[in-house]
Amino acid sequence: MDSEVWLIVAVVLALVTAGFAAVLLVRVFRARRLLVDAGVPLRSKALFWTAVLYTISPVDLIPDPVYLDDIGVLLVALRALHSAASGVRSTGRDLPG
Repeated sequence: MDSEVWLIVAVVLALVTAGFAAVLLVRVFRARRLLVDAGVPLRSKALFWTAVLYTISPVDLIPDPVYLDDIGVLLVALRALHSAASGVRSTGRDLPG
């Protein structure tokens, strides 16, 4: 493959990664109301903030230019936070907002 094809592949990969990052950023901003809720367990909140710190830190488990492991860690933390919030809702306590 010549350099033009590699450039196109790199641009497409960068755009896909940027799209995932944008969706993730929106989810993080939507999750902030869950972080101030007293009913969500501290463990879930700490997991979320640890994932945010991992995402912005220069240390990676998998050294890659497209941040796949960072996005994956943050998505797992968001899912844990949302499932903890769902557990709070199922007990009858409403979340603020």
